[in-house]
Amino acid sequence: MHRSAVIRKHAADLAVPPNLADYAVTCAGFLWTAVRAELDGFPGGGLNIAHEAVERHARGERCTRVAFRFLGQDAVRELSYGELARLTARFANVLAGLGVCRGERVFVLAGRIPELYVAVLGSLRCGCVASPLFSAFGPEPIATRIGLGEGAVLVTTDLLYARKVEKMRARLPTLRHVLLVGEGGGAVEAGMLGPGTHDLGALMAGAADSFVTAETRAEDPALLHFTSGTTGTPKGALHVHAAVLTHWASGRYALDLHDDDVFWCTADPGWVTGTSYGIVAPLVHGVSSIVDEAEFDAGRWYRILADERVSVWYTAPTAIRMLMKAGAELAHQQAFPRLRLVASVGEPLNPEAVWWGKEVLGHPIHDNWWQTETGGIMIANLPALDIKPGSMGRPLPGVEAAVVRRREDGSVERVTTPGEEGELALKRGWPSMLRGYLNDEARYRKCFAGDWYLSGDLVRCDADGYFWFVGRSDDVIKSAGHLIGPFEVESALMEHPAVAEAGVIGKPDEIAGEVVKAFVSLKKGFEPGEALRMELLGHARRRLGAAVAPKEIDFLAVLPRTRSGKIMRRLLKARELGLPEGDTSTLEAGA
Repeated sequence: MHRSAVIRKHAADLAVPPNLADYAVTCAGFLWTAVRAELDGFPGGGLNIAHEAVERHARGERCTRVAFRFLGQDAVRELSYGELARLTARFANVLAGLGVCRGERVFVLAGRIPELYVAVLGSLRCGCVASPLFSAFGPEPIATRIGLGEGAVLVTTDLLYARKVEKMRARLPTLRHVLLVGEGGGAVEAGMLGPGTHDLGALMAGAADSFVTAETRAEDPALLHFTSGTTGTPKGALHVHAAVLTHWASGRYALDLHDDDVFWCTADPGWVTGTSYGIVAPLVHGVSSIVDEAEFDAGRWYRILADERVSVWYTAPTAIRMLMKAGAELAHQQAFPRLRLVASVGEPLNPEAVWWGKEVLGHPIHDNWWQTETGGIMIANLPALDIKPGSMGRPLPGVEAAVVRRREDGSVERVTTPGEEGELALKRGWPSMLRGYLNDEARYRKCFAGDWYLSGDLVRCDADGYFWFVGRSDDVIKSAGHLIGPFEVESALMEHPAVAEAGVIGKPDEIAGEVVKAFVSLKKGFEPGEALRMELLGHARRRLGAAVAPKEIDFLAVLPRTRSGKIMRRLLKARELGLPEGDTSTLEAGA
């Protein structure tokens, strides 16, 4: 099939008129103060994420609307906005009753169960800082993060506590209270709770279901997210209550949320996407969200899209590639009549996947870009605009992005020629920008050059204002005078019908400096072998030319990637060269 470089979109042709129909006009007239006026706030300029996400709706006509529909393995549970308000009030009262103070940090370690969402929002209502953790983390990364964050409270299940936390607790002097969700067969059921360990269900049952939400200020800390670094120590990025303005704006413009939408964000809240867009953004817009407690299963996911009548779906490139790997026939067993927008984030989405969405799901996939540090979507292929498959899209209203080069004196110069590569920079001023790294002011200052936040991502911007990812600044391959972005090579390899995923690194070479080496996993029905290796090398040379194409290809059953879906190129390189692997706490199990 011939595929054009652009998928044309016209607002007038869309079944549901998009919130952002005229990009230029909206950007020109955009003011963050106008977004602030869409929310309640508190007298004197205060702002609290949980108030805007829950209480604002619970007091009005959305009180009985489903806020979350939890799909468990054996049962389905729904929480309306009114019920969510009462439960988060109870949790806030639990914290207050234990003497937990405003500004203290509450960590939540659990699967995607209702108690996780209640704890995060209840902590925010109490004025505490919430920090969700992946339940798949091992004991060491859990202890490291709670230790770095000086956690005062941990909410977890009794089984996770016994397996992963109990033996580490002596290392955590700030951790005063552990609140356990009983799973059956654990300490809660047995009544064997040690000092400072509590039955959360019992505490919630005895708590009042009304609470006066802390009148936090816009700049008060609200959320703590950890992101892995190249060293062995994760970075703790602090975000404030003002971040809710970005969540509202990006939910409206990038995800195009409308009042009657059923929204499904597949991300775990242990990843910033699962908090910003699995909890806050849909609640701020008063829509109903699907939460699947189970792990990925292609057939189950297609059934959820169909049976739950999902209209807006936000997922990760890894999941999309796994669906592609499972074959189009599985998707064709279901129908998705309400689905109107599919979006993706986590790492750049290959053009092949964008087209797959259009051909198999009936909708091209709208890639977008942001980071843990930015707190929300910054650049996106917007619903009403043309999609350029493989691009990051265009900056959202209220976001000023530029391509820059660093000078020796630490300042930057703006790249103005379309197509020239440089580092992606964002102008200070968007509300969800991180306000600091825990205990590392020097690292935080290095993120900025004057008014510009430096993302560390190398990009180019075309004449139409679309940004294109080249690679992380430390991923770019320098081979025989050529600068090669791994993403370009990976995208070309994924065009081959045998390739499910690809990861590309630069391998040291005495003559060329570095040569391109690729690691690929194969789709079902294909077997690794020398004949296929030579076929892939030839395919890449035809698509990219000899200077850019990989010189070596290895087959792997699974590529190492984070639980948020990013292929860990640095880990591929470390393993290839026998170097220290650095921080692997976010590595997906079995990768």
